[in-house]
Amino acid sequence: MIFSNFATYTYGMKLDAQTTQKLAELSKLEFNEEELKGIQNDLEQMIAFVEKLNEINTDGVQPLTHISEDENQLREDLVKDSIDITTALKNAPAAKDRFFTVPKVIKK
Repeated sequence: MIFSNFATYTYGMKLDAQTTQKLAELSKLEFNEEELKGIQNDLEQMIAFVEKLNEINTDGVQPLTHISEDENQLREDLVKDSIDITTALKNAPAAKDRFFTVPKVIKK
């Protein structure tokens, strides 16, 4: 379980199996019955943890837009020579014509 090292929060929103299954479907995930119960428990604990955070007094605390005040170190764009197609495809595991080929990952 994801939150096994944290205290178990027993209050808050309870998910039913139907809602958990719907979330799994929307996420394109498949679980057996036992896994679904574990996921449901993990989700309930995550929701309870976030609800617990709502108890913290944040009066006078400015919202953050970033976790640090560091700024991007930008550099000037420079036009440089690029490698030719033959060199680029030389170490490719698979290529066709002038293109890299990769295994299909989306099934229809």
